[in-house]
Amino acid sequence: RRTKNNPVLIGDPGVGKTAIAEGIAQRMIAGDVPDTLKAPCKLIGLDMGALIAGAKFRGEFEERLKAVLEEVTNSNGEIVLFIDEMHTVVGAGASEGSMDASNLLKPALARGELRCIGATTINEYRKYIEKDKALERRFQQVMIDQPTPEDTVSILRGLKSRYELHHGVRIRDEALLAAAKLSHRYIPDRFLPDKAIDLVDEACAKLKNELTSKPTVLDEVDRRIIQLEMERLSLKSDEENDGKEGPGGQRLKAIDKELLELKQKQDQLTAKWMAERGGVEGINDLREQISGVELDIEKAERNYDLNMAAELKYSTLPPLLKELTALEAAVSSPDSDSGEKMLRDEVVADDIAAVVAVWTGIPPQRMLESDRDRILTMGDKLREKVIGQDQAIDVVTEAVQRSRAGLNDPSKPIASLIFLGPTGVGKTELCKALSEFMFDTEDALIRIDMSEYMEKHTVSRLVGAPPGYVGYDEGGQLTDAVRRKPYSVLLFDEMEKAHPDVFNILLQLLDDGRLTDSKGNHVNFKNTIVIFTSNVGSQEILDLNGSSEIGDRELMIERVTNAMKAKFKPEFLNRIDEYVVFNSLNKDNLRGIVKNEVKRLEGRLKDRDITMEISDEALGFIADIGFDPVYGARPLKRAIQRSLESVVAQGILRSEYDDGDTIVVTVKDERLDVRKSSGTTEKAIPALNESVLE
Repeated sequence: RRTKNNPVLIGDPGVGKTAIAEGIAQRMIAGDVPDTLKAPCKLIGLDMGALIAGAKFRGEFEERLKAVLEEVTNSNGEIVLFIDEMHTVVGAGASEGSMDASNLLKPALARGELRCIGATTINEYRKYIEKDKALERRFQQVMIDQPTPEDTVSILRGLKSRYELHHGVRIRDEALLAAAKLSHRYIPDRFLPDKAIDLVDEACAKLKNELTSKPTVLDEVDRRIIQLEMERLSLKSDEENDGKEGPGGQRLKAIDKELLELKQKQDQLTAKWMAERGGVEGINDLREQISGVELDIEKAERNYDLNMAAELKYSTLPPLLKELTALEAAVSSPDSDSGEKMLRDEVVADDIAAVVAVWTGIPPQRMLESDRDRILTMGDKLREKVIGQDQAIDVVTEAVQRSRAGLNDPSKPIASLIFLGPTGVGKTELCKALSEFMFDTEDALIRIDMSEYMEKHTVSRLVGAPPGYVGYDEGGQLTDAVRRKPYSVLLFDEMEKAHPDVFNILLQLLDDGRLTDSKGNHVNFKNTIVIFTSNVGSQEILDLNGSSEIGDRELMIERVTNAMKAKFKPEFLNRIDEYVVFNSLNKDNLRGIVKNEVKRLEGRLKDRDITMEISDEALGFIADIGFDPVYGARPLKRAIQRSLESVVAQGILRSEYDDGDTIVVTVKDERLDVRKSSGTTEKAIPALNESVLE
């Protein structure tokens, strides 16, 4: 253009705006540009911070900037300015009675005396530059979009050699593919290629730290040697004080023998470690030599010194490459003795997944192909935790399997379900079991108790108070929780207790998998499983239970669905993937639940090294006294606490159980009988054949 040759690169943080300007500079050096940008034309970055720094007196900043503009103008188009973070020119250097940088730049920009490339983010362009229409018209907007994962892989392959040279490790191509794929899927609040590059960089740095540190296997041997030597000194000191050989003599001989073996192993491992480390360091030295030769070749070609370029390319470089290939093959080959290497100098997909796990809290194995077999057995694992709800477990399992196979709608949450059924049948328990299966911890369950949102004004607590209201800085309880844990199970418990306006704000979440908080941040819900629980229709389920229509599940679902339609708006219900109707529990189901509760009690007793054995008859007895079709499994837990946990607790407090004891639980005279395995009667509990609720 004749005038206003001033593009401004606008895009999200990390999409490559500054990299584009650096790429233009490289092409200018190589001469691969239009004539107007060829030598002696130069691209120079303008550091606004350096211009402002130290400008104490009025007019000092303006003098500096005018001097810069004068130099650019006098260069007759040989200087192109690059202003990174271009929004900083608005207000820069402004003080009382003076002009800011943008007003000083406007005349030169409009007349074409100054050619400038700017770069800024979308939000900052809108906030600072769009307000000043006179400044905005002097720039041509160039929108920079986020590259696709496929383009990101190409970018990473171009950067691969630099990161290998910097960190002294090798990067497998599978690691680059994993970085693009996993960052795109699991890190939604940052942008490609920046987040993928950071993943590779951090994985390389982590592996480099492992290479320069003592291997774990050798460190364990060293620690064991220190422990044994301390124990040996302690035993010898006891013998010298007693003046005779005590029972520790045999132990001393065993320690001496183990120390001898460990020190031999220590010497072998140290020698192996130093040999492998030497090989890795040799590879890094060769890489640096090759990099230096390649730079010399590039410099010679740029200066048209073809003889030097040919000599370096065909005489100096091939032997180095050959030596590097041989050394890499030697380092990669398995050890002839053990078949395993102590050091690993290759970054693989597992390393990338481990970094993503640190950033997001998602277990690394959940992100890789190795998780497929585990997902296929998901239903069986959940049935171990949640008893008597096979249909509900099947629905949840199928939703997760569709997501894992990549067949679900990527613009929506993994699944949005409503769990319906009477109290105490396992609705919340299934959510906890699902969270533990997916993320190895129940902490990944984000629980919103809808009884806290009974009033209309409480809706704002989910996404945050609007500007000007108390609590604006605190953020929303729902949006902030999901921003911290973007891959989680989201439970809205007891949904019928919430105000109807609460569900209006959730429509966008269920339809598009996103929600906008009070500060304008878009929160991604596409990696969450959204579950609502409700007791609506529980009376219909209980009415059918035990009647002649108990086998007619379709009739039960129809009645419960009608009850839901009467309670909630159709636009909300229409966005739910499926209604999951939970059965009321029978005595057989309760027997399985008793087994699970007793297992938990056994786990707590293990801290005291006490084991428990409970007979099938006792399991059935507890199930009978805890059975209540209306209240589900909750009376059962109270029955276990009263009939079993309280008795064992009293015995522990009376010191009747020692470490290593086994407690046997049976039924005697229609009562639970709790005894030591040695035959000593612990205590017979009071008769519990009446209802626990009474």
